[in-house]
Amino acid sequence: MFEYFPGNYVWNLAVVATLNSGGLIDEVDRACRPLREAAARGADAGTPDLMRAWQGLTDSLVVQAEAADKAGHTRTAGQLYARAANYLCQAERMQSARAPGRLDTYRRVLDLQRNAIARKDPRLSRVAVPHEGTTLPAYFSRAPAADSGRAPVMIMWNGLDSTKEHMYASGHWAELAARGISTLMVDCPGSGEALRLQGLTARIDTEAWATACVDYLLTRDDVDPAAIGLVGWSLGGYYAPRAAAFEKRLALVVAWGANHDWGAVQRRRLQREGERPVPHYWDHVLWVWGQESLEEFIELAAQVNLDGVVEKITVPFLITHGEADRQIPVEHAHRCYAQAVASPKRELRVFTAEEGGAEHIGLDHLPYVSAFTADWVAGTFAELAASR
Repeated sequence: MFEYFPGNYVWNLAVVATLNSGGLIDEVDRACRPLREAAARGADAGTPDLMRAWQGLTDSLVVQAEAADKAGHTRTAGQLYARAANYLCQAERMQSARAPGRLDTYRRVLDLQRNAIARKDPRLSRVAVPHEGTTLPAYFSRAPAADSGRAPVMIMWNGLDSTKEHMYASGHWAELAARGISTLMVDCPGSGEALRLQGLTARIDTEAWATACVDYLLTRDDVDPAAIGLVGWSLGGYYAPRAAAFEKRLALVVAWGANHDWGAVQRRRLQREGERPVPHYWDHVLWVWGQESLEEFIELAAQVNLDGVVEKITVPFLITHGEADRQIPVEHAHRCYAQAVASPKRELRVFTAEEGGAEHIGLDHLPYVSAFTADWVAGTFAELAASR
């Protein structure tokens, strides 16, 4: 993995994720170069410096975007707004849950994203998924194939610290659209806007979110009701298989990074084994899961486990994982695959350091992992359609 900040895994992962989600190396370098000394103080200590630097980059891009808009260069403005949203969203992700101004920063991300979509991605729209008396915020990418009939759709879920804006920036929805598949990118409880602005915390029974998403999609006349799949990355590698085990209307499922026994991962992190995805880690997980104490959280986390669950998956199931994942050991992927005995088509794809994609959810070579996943999804939907 490209390591801009020697010895600072958390910041390096953010830089790599940004670059592999549409960031430009010159812009990233100009923002990060003054942070070398701050990075050496550790992932937690320098996060306010990181925020200031990336806010400065965002501000400069917004000035350029406004000028492009004024000149009538709409697409250019959209590209600038999209990169600004990407940079600011990555910086916001790294802040403490209690950092001053964090909610205002995220609101600005939403505004930047709205500006980007309006100017460069007219096939995307903001939607709201009804769920237990409230809604789950989402973006819907309507594939061109939906113009001539009902199209397959993938529901896409976050992990512990990402947002639907990260899903947008990844471009995975565009890969799916090119293959005739729409995408519903959802901020589920515990992530993104659902957590930050609505106070919805994570839960073990993720099938409740899946049911809400499927119910919503079945109201649309551009969705094939027999071709609704689900993909979740990082902690979504628990969320998605758990949901598919119990929500039987799903046609296929993808764990983009196996997260078979997340409780065991937390126990390792207590012993300072393995890497963490964000600074201020324990504050972050308490916020996401709505827990008051570390002891309560560890007890809850023990239940975030797919033993006895993946055996209930009865649809095609893809597991991808990086062989050098420093957060979730690769044996979790093998364990998940071994237990998914009821799936009629199960596949484990481990990405190596030689080919790339070997780090957590393939962030070191994200487009490569994204394309592989999109190909598998498209091929599996085609097989299912042929067998009807």
